[in-house]
Amino acid sequence: MQIQNSQTSRPTTPESKQTSTTSGRAFRISLPKTNTPASLNSTLLLAVVALLVGFGLIMVLSSSAVEEFAAGRSFSSKFLKQLLFAVIGVPVMLIISRMPLRWLIGNLAWVALAVVFLLQVLVFTPLGVEINGNRSWLDFGFTTVQPAEFAKLALCMWLAMMVTRLGNRLEDWRKFIIPLVVPVAVVVGLALLGKDLGTVMVLGALVLGALWFGGLKGRYLTVGTLFAVGGAILMAIISPNRVARITSFFTGDCDYEGLCWQTSHGFFALARGGILGVGLGNSTAKWSWLPEADNDYIFAIIGEEFGLVGGAAVILMFAVLGVILLRIWRQTETRAGRVIVGGVFSWFIFQAFVNIAVVIGLLPVLGVPLPFLSSGGSALVTTLAAVGLVLAVARDNAARESERAEARRNQTGTKWPKNKKSAKNAAADVTNPPRASSSSRKRAKA
Repeated sequence: MQIQNSQTSRPTTPESKQTSTTSGRAFRISLPKTNTPASLNSTLLLAVVALLVGFGLIMVLSSSAVEEFAAGRSFSSKFLKQLLFAVIGVPVMLIISRMPLRWLIGNLAWVALAVVFLLQVLVFTPLGVEINGNRSWLDFGFTTVQPAEFAKLALCMWLAMMVTRLGNRLEDWRKFIIPLVVPVAVVVGLALLGKDLGTVMVLGALVLGALWFGGLKGRYLTVGTLFAVGGAILMAIISPNRVARITSFFTGDCDYEGLCWQTSHGFFALARGGILGVGLGNSTAKWSWLPEADNDYIFAIIGEEFGLVGGAAVILMFAVLGVILLRIWRQTETRAGRVIVGGVFSWFIFQAFVNIAVVIGLLPVLGVPLPFLSSGGSALVTTLAAVGLVLAVARDNAARESERAEARRNQTGTKWPKNKKSAKNAAADVTNPPRASSSSRKRAKA
């Protein structure tokens, strides 16, 4: 940005000799220019994400304030922590969005996958902690980190790189089973060892969705889906708690003070909200009645405080988010970009669906947070970083379209002047060509 200033003074006239001379400063601001045109889809994506993150911060404050105060901490402690991660995540998103796509699917993808491997292995060391029966967190003292959230982001980048490099070898499963399937199986397997079924389901949906949107053959995806479903059933069978939850879900025979405490109070919260809700901050379920009110069950608090209208608005925002991601995917020509956008779409929409379905009783409790809204620093930072990946793809699409438009102009030989006055004259010459002189017309008639 360049700022120039010049000092101007009023010319001296006989009438103004006896008055004081006035002077002012004029500033001319030159904004930075870019060769990439603005993208409507990118703007809409940023707007929807900003709405979700902002509303999520409000709901984290509302749903966690009571229990934080009851625990002897500041009522805004969880909110401030979530706000800090949002302040970290937004610059990360913007930085990633400005990176060239070839960097994101190059060496950075290998680095991301290696870091995820290391973090997931550290979960099974003394740094790892177990919460609610799942060993999926690392405790660094000042904060906890969930490596599986970073695995989602790393898989989007790594799958895009591998699909691009393998190319036609994806037609034969024997040629991609080792370079593609084995690393994915290791990442998902480490999450399985942590017994976090909800996260494993999201990882599986992300991988299958990314490969489907990337153009992998349907028969291979069918086999992968069967393996994923079989693995989920196996994980449910080996856990007595999950077996009890699933059995009570299908039979309806549930212990109110045991397995059904959370689901029952989630229903109570939604029922109390009615159509318009009881108002922001007036929820009673968050007064230590509803476990994980600020995390897995934050949608129940939204339904209680904002009613059916508020819950429908949240669902609508996720639907709009999905439509925008599909629009960007349709405009993407590179296979790597299609894998990234397809993976992020599958991640966000599937996870939001599972979370909301659990709260309203369509699925048994799985422990999956609501993207952008639930409290959790790792989840918020990684989802914002994933949005940055999509923005980088959209920026690459816009750059390609700009290059094609420039090539078409060069082929037609049309060169437009740079300054506005010359451009107007050129446009006038095109729309109003000069008339021939009278002598020219006479010669033409002769």
